[in-house]
Amino acid sequence: MKFVPRSDILDVNKTTEAIIGAAIEVHRHLGPGLLESAYEEYLCEEPLLRKTPFKRQIVLPVTHKNKKLDIGYRIDLLVNDEVVVELKTVESILPIHEAQTLTYMKLGGWQVGLIFNFNVTILKNGIKRLVHKLKE
Repeated sequence: MKFVPRSDILDVNKTTEAIIGAAIEVHRHLGPGLLESAYEEYLCEEPLLRKTPFKRQIVLPVTHKNKKLDIGYRIDLLVNDEVVVELKTVESILPIHEAQTLTYMKLGGWQVGLIFNFNVTILKNGIKRLVHKLKE
């Protein structure tokens, strides 16, 4: 396992705090019931997130036997080149959503992921933080 300096862990925690704060602001403003694309659009405009570099709808190809395959994987947001963010509007976050996010993290080599389910009354009940090979 790769050693992660303590300062890097603190940095990624600051990044996740900013993302969560921005998502809470968006949810407070919009509430539940919209499509994922609406939450993504508003989240990308949220000032708390705008202070941190991010990319949207990142195509994630899979390499198999030295052949690169574009099989339709897309990450909703990649924040600060370190946190994968997946947005959902579902009844509840299921193991398949966690598996999807963990797969993206493994394929891209990222250690932290956040899943937001905006289809809840209070967003804190719709947040799942995932880690892959990160000592906390």
